[in-house]
Amino acid sequence: MNWNAKLILRSIAGAAMALALAAGAQTPAPSDASSSTGAQTSSSQPAAAQTPVAAPAAPAAAPLKFPWKVGPMAVTGFIDGYYSYNYNQPTTSANNQLNDLYNFNDRTDTVDLSAAKLTLNHDPAPFGAHFDFIYGRTNELVNAGLQADYIEQAFLSLKPAKAKGFEADFGKFVTSAGAEVIEAKDNWNYSRSLLFAWAIPYTNFGLRTSMPVSKTETIGVQVVNGWNEVTKNNGWATIGLTSAYVKTKYTWDLNVYTGPENALPGHGYRNLVDTTLLLTPTSKFNAYINYDYGRNHDSVVGIPPYTSGDHNINDWQGIALAAHQQINATTAIAGRYEFFNDANGFATGTAQHLNEFTGTFEYKVPKLPQTLISRAEYRHDQSNEPFFHKNKTGMVDGQSTVTVGLILVLAPHQ
Repeated sequence: MNWNAKLILRSIAGAAMALALAAGAQTPAPSDASSSTGAQTSSSQPAAAQTPVAAPAAPAAAPLKFPWKVGPMAVTGFIDGYYSYNYNQPTTSANNQLNDLYNFNDRTDTVDLSAAKLTLNHDPAPFGAHFDFIYGRTNELVNAGLQADYIEQAFLSLKPAKAKGFEADFGKFVTSAGAEVIEAKDNWNYSRSLLFAWAIPYTNFGLRTSMPVSKTETIGVQVVNGWNEVTKNNGWATIGLTSAYVKTKYTWDLNVYTGPENALPGHGYRNLVDTTLLLTPTSKFNAYINYDYGRNHDSVVGIPPYTSGDHNINDWQGIALAAHQQINATTAIAGRYEFFNDANGFATGTAQHLNEFTGTFEYKVPKLPQTLISRAEYRHDQSNEPFFHKNKTGMVDGQSTVTVGLILVLAPHQ
């Protein structure tokens, strides 16, 4: 993130505080710490980021008696740490002792901080603002290694009272694509899927809008600077189209992004189609199917249309199936299977077919002042190529890991 990007985000922060202070008397009860609303989070805001799908119905939360606030801004957060063991035992000289293809919990044979996050939120009434400050391995990857830039999200919101539910956000926000979110606490599994890590962007910067068009469907349009970019790397914008169709027993999400993503002078377009079907047959069992297809033109030939003979076209696609069973108030289990075809090696650096299976056990420690989530997870990744590092110099076609994660959620009691 360059100096201009920092000035943009700081300007947004200053304007947001002014708007929030002006609307302080209208501040509603604070919402969840993040606006990320993947298939595994509890939100009915289809325009909020990363697959805006409502999770299984849950009892309505009671109003917060003692909300944590900084002025009119509601304050929440979490601390997420883990230990991971990789049976391949990759060394520092091999791949810096990492779990290949992972993100956010990729360091192996060590105790590590995945994320420490602080959220400031003011729901739009009609003006609002949202800030997510994040530190740890997650921030290093989301912000491309610029550890000094600790902002995951920073955007202003406008939701006019008489606009029939229309909402507009401007700033940096997490993407609407994907069935999972950046925060492990809001996912069913502890590790993120291959599709989340390699098929879609993390964040976008620009304008995001949403508008209910019926009792069950909300659509949106986004104009952003591209994938994981605050400032444009070329002279064009990426367009995003979103749709969320929400029923009692299922929710269908569709997100499309298209625009010239590659740096000048290529102007090559990058296109993404992302869709998720979330099934909620009961209050304790739910499942999803997530499909992604992407194509990147890093062409120097010229502007579209491209011909079928353009050798600079790269495709990737994959499908994920996942299920979650809430056994009781403290215990849950989840499973996930994926197939990912990186046909040209654009996403992972190697042309390969990948399969991944993950099983997760979750236990929420009861009777604590704050919510403590513990997860134990086994994961196996398999490739048709010798892609995974083993010991110091070996390369093999499979990787198995065991991970234990602890997440302390910091929020006022309800």
